[in-house]
Amino acid sequence: MPVAVAFATTATLLLTACGGGEETSRPDDEIAGADTGASKSAASPSTGSAGSVERPKISLPSDVKNVFEQWKTGDPSKDALLEDVTQRINATDAAIVAEDSDSEALRFYYKGEALAGAATWVQRYVDDGKSITGTVRFYNPDLVMVDKDTAALAYCADETKASDKDRKTGKADKISVSRDSYVAYNTRVEKDENGVWQTTSLLSDRGNAKCAS
Repeated sequence: MPVAVAFATTATLLLTACGGGEETSRPDDEIAGADTGASKSAASPSTGSAGSVERPKISLPSDVKNVFEQWKTGDPSKDALLEDVTQRINATDAAIVAEDSDSEALRFYYKGEALAGAATWVQRYVDDGKSITGTVRFYNPDLVMVDKDTAALAYCADETKASDKDRKTGKADKISVSRDSYVAYNTRVEKDENGVWQTTSLLSDRGNAKCAS
């Protein structure tokens, strides 16, 4: 079942009350403001293509990758927004790999409490001596434009081919595929004065039936 159905019931929350990035997952799952679950990974080097402002360069090893399905709408404005969300996801993964919770790219693509949540999530990986490996698939994007500078975006993540790994040994954790390998995300995105779409709130729901079915 597509995530769009779930989004219809949560749009009001996203557009009015989620500035604080309240968490909806289990305590050991994603934290609000961070788009990396237990096994997120990132794309090849990129500066992003939306707008004229210079985007930070994002680069990760070849063993980590994000795949985005149906991430183009054909509308230039919406596609620019989705490109910035893509880079926000990649930026979070890059920060984990680099052990950099104060990453320039995080500060570029996140804002407010969402930024604080992302930094905390990255630091948790650093403190635990963990990194990431594998491929995460993002799919079923459902984008609603509130106005020209504000949007709500819901999407799913498939983590069945990704895992954490020990930073010292490089050994990947054993993957146990289950319903919890699928995560539903709901985000609020706002355009800043430079035309960059920044994530200001992010809610996650691990094991959501609409993403796992």
